[in-house]
Amino acid sequence: MSTNVPVVEAGSRKRTRRFVQILDLVNERGEATLAELAETLGISPATARRDLADLADQRLVQRTHGGVVALDQGSELPVELRDTKFQEAKQAIARAVAQRIPHERHAVALSGGTTTARVAVELTRHPLLTIVTNSLTIAELTHAHPALRVVVTGGSLRPQSLELVGTLAERTFGALHVGTAILGADGIAASAGVTTYDEIEARTNRAMVASAERTIVVADGSKVGRLTLAQMVSLDEVDTLVTDASADPDELERIRAAGVEVVVA
Repeated sequence: MSTNVPVVEAGSRKRTRRFVQILDLVNERGEATLAELAETLGISPATARRDLADLADQRLVQRTHGGVVALDQGSELPVELRDTKFQEAKQAIARAVAQRIPHERHAVALSGGTTTARVAVELTRHPLLTIVTNSLTIAELTHAHPALRVVVTGGSLRPQSLELVGTLAERTFGALHVGTAILGADGIAASAGVTTYDEIEARTNRAMVASAERTIVVADGSKVGRLTLAQMVSLDEVDTLVTDASADPDELERIRAAGVEVVVA
């Protein structure tokens, strides 16, 4: 399955990890010179210059004479970059969620996201599951397993997340009934519920949750306490949050107080 995201076309997984390091460093400092990036990352100035050009083309940083400055720190990373971060935590979360899904006939809806994709891989070991998703990534990961039935919504493609969103996706979710919705998030906080960067994606995921008997939110610790643009659901629509030990314990207590079961993987 191909995409038009230049980050993937730019090179190897090693280079993708370097992009994440550059973004973390620039966002932390607000700006950096070409020489600083080359010295910190142990790369040549020519390599740093090429990396910055690609990141600027993605509108993730802004080039300056001799360096780079950060853009909005709340901006959304492309899915290819997000997949390199917090991998061990996401895998632990995925295993914990899979243990909570029945090994019998059961329908599961999964939103897009790197953590839900890890959950999907774990669920391929479950027999007799129906997976309903608006994520092309999850569809690709699960479609070849004969024990699974995979249903993919229609909709308009968001290249940042490889999700199908909008009216067609919402109608598909609205026409189905699932046992468990597994919802990825860009943020979850006691004060704002579960949030994401895109309001259309939020509306689509809201329709997914409305079709389910229970909802499990999966979010690594960096997402706990974070607020992003659009609310997907409030906490009273969430049954369980599965996160990892890096999450802010005070925020987890506030989420528990709102009636959500919190599982730390």
